[in-house]
Amino acid sequence: MNTAMRGHRRNHLTIALAAAAVFALGLGLRQAQPLFISSLNSHTGIGYASISLAFGVAQLMWGIAQPVAGAIADRWGPRRVMIAGVLLLAAANMATPFSGDAMVLTLLIGVVAAAGAGVLGPAMLISAANRWIPEAKRSVASGIINAGGSFGQFTIIPLAQLLMGVAGWQPAMVILGATGLAAIPLVMILTPHVSAPLHSDTPSPSALGATLRAAVRDPSFLLLNAGFFTCGFHVAFIATHLPGMVALCAMPATVSAWSLSIIGLFNILGSLLMGKAIQTIPMKYALAAIYFARAMLILAFFFAVKTPLVFLLFAAGIGFTYLSTVPPTVGLVAKLLGARYLATLFGGDAVASDRRVPRRLARRQGFRGEPEL
Repeated sequence: MNTAMRGHRRNHLTIALAAAAVFALGLGLRQAQPLFISSLNSHTGIGYASISLAFGVAQLMWGIAQPVAGAIADRWGPRRVMIAGVLLLAAANMATPFSGDAMVLTLLIGVVAAAGAGVLGPAMLISAANRWIPEAKRSVASGIINAGGSFGQFTIIPLAQLLMGVAGWQPAMVILGATGLAAIPLVMILTPHVSAPLHSDTPSPSALGATLRAAVRDPSFLLLNAGFFTCGFHVAFIATHLPGMVALCAMPATVSAWSLSIIGLFNILGSLLMGKAIQTIPMKYALAAIYFARAMLILAFFFAVKTPLVFLLFAAGIGFTYLSTVPPTVGLVAKLLGARYLATLFGGDAVASDRRVPRRLARRQGFRGEPEL
């Protein structure tokens, strides 16, 4: 019996680590793209405004792709959807150096690459992993998966900077895109080819339409969705424009590369600690604390004198709160609306707070009272 239990633990850890590695590649490639903004502008001459528009479209597409891909995966399974995302992200990165105008650049960075990265986002990966991980271990597994994305940011961004210096920016983007194909065998590990999941906490799942209708009728769901809009703005703005701010302050490009890398490093710690903490701390309080700490850090950075040390300290602080919002958010979605359609609900940055589950949905999903958040 002990041997069997150890085998199950190893299996759960393998699946969580595979999902973390996929997230590392997806998020690392996406977060490395801003390093190429200056080179893209010099090569194409289309201007920073057009390039910024491409990255703005990318953020929008990244958000749209997650619930759409999640709905497809919830209906037909995540394996093919994630492999398609890997191929889109890799192909867009390899083709971007050869784009010649604003429209092509927006299509590649703003649509294709962003859609691929969105498919490989935390919503899809955590949902896929939760099919095989028991409920008691899911908060820790979510922390591990989220930390994987941070590890990718910590490693791939310096690699991109190194490749740019050694081979030039165009070969660097092609190499990084090809590197993303390594996620395909990891997806195969994450999605074992068997007929049914090993673990399920939704013995009577409601239809996707009923779940979505119940969610959007909850005022707390809508308010926290708006909160996540702000959260996404912080993350996207910092990742995209921090290199430009470093350049504006007449500092070397290595400061921006190391700042983005340090964000990833400290996010590993924040994600792992938050995944562990929400086993004992109500998730709504943990989430509020993260948002408050991030707001204070941004305010302090705004008034601080800009030096390399200030950039690195800001990166360390903001990294701790960067994506550590994901484990409590995933937990809230699963607690209140069930894990059956987690990829769709969380993919839209959707989360409910401490309202009661709507009665009809609660009956369908087998809730017996209000869960502790």
